[in-house]
Amino acid sequence: MQRHSTTSPLLSLPGAVAAEGRDEGVAAHYGDLFREQRVLSDGEGFVDLSHRGVVAVSGDDRLSWLHLLLTQYMTDLSPGRATEALVLSANGHIEHALYLVDDGETVWAHVEPGTQGELIAYLESMKFFYRVEVADRTEDTAVVHLPAGSIAEVPEGAVVRETPHGRDLFLPRAGLESFAASHGPAAGILAYEALRVEAYRPRLGFETDHRTIPHEIGLIGSAVHLQKGCYRGQETVARVQNLGKPPRRLVFLHLDGSEVFLPGHGTPVRLASDGEEGRQLGFVTTAVRHHELGPIALALVKRNVPVDAPLIAGTTAAAQETVVEP
Repeated sequence: MQRHSTTSPLLSLPGAVAAEGRDEGVAAHYGDLFREQRVLSDGEGFVDLSHRGVVAVSGDDRLSWLHLLLTQYMTDLSPGRATEALVLSANGHIEHALYLVDDGETVWAHVEPGTQGELIAYLESMKFFYRVEVADRTEDTAVVHLPAGSIAEVPEGAVVRETPHGRDLFLPRAGLESFAASHGPAAGILAYEALRVEAYRPRLGFETDHRTIPHEIGLIGSAVHLQKGCYRGQETVARVQNLGKPPRRLVFLHLDGSEVFLPGHGTPVRLASDGEEGRQLGFVTTAVRHHELGPIALALVKRNVPVDAPLIAGTTAAAQETVVEP
């Protein structure tokens, strides 16, 4: 994965603490994690997602061409309608996740930080005779998020991707500071992640590994259209859909609030009855502290783990909620 080439100017805002790891380049928080979560839950403020990769596909054939490559039905995507899609390997494993909108001339997508280079290389290799142009717009275009219920005004010239979870704006990177000045308060990526986990929304590289298939993390319907073909990995999707037996499933965990530390990504998940030395049945993908629910997490576990079984994540007791039915 390539390194980030940009650092957000909003890290100069009062109280900003820089995020680390995959979210390097933007603020983890601005001094009060729970207040920032409440602000977003109330439909106010914004989140700086300017570290995410931005890919633009233009040309007369852009929708029909993307239809052949992505898991989503793209040929009838009307301007302004948001969608999401995946690029799968030949074996049906998730390689890229794209969050898309068409403005009538260009399809805009934001992707995980640092993944745009590999994605563009794949798209370029599949252009053939199609009338399309693929561009990395990360250097000049930033993504910011307005939460659901926000009545904030959208800057002129911004491309809007509106979903039930809020609006993602593609806007000129040079306008980030002026946007922040008129759309505050800012909330950090940790607040955004806490609300993402609460909503059971998986994220590439967190809820996925090298062998994750869409059924395991609940992306059938939202990112995978079952009434289309002609994309790489379709055979695996069809086979699992017909047999109904993905090997793993995503679960939501309520973690023991008495623990000081959150279990990190990859922490083993076991049956509580087996204890800390029991057989590993899965792993924690994302753990966060939520302003109302306390410590919560998403995890991938084996399909046959009983849905009502108490679990243990590392040394932390965990009660599960079903996200993906076994």
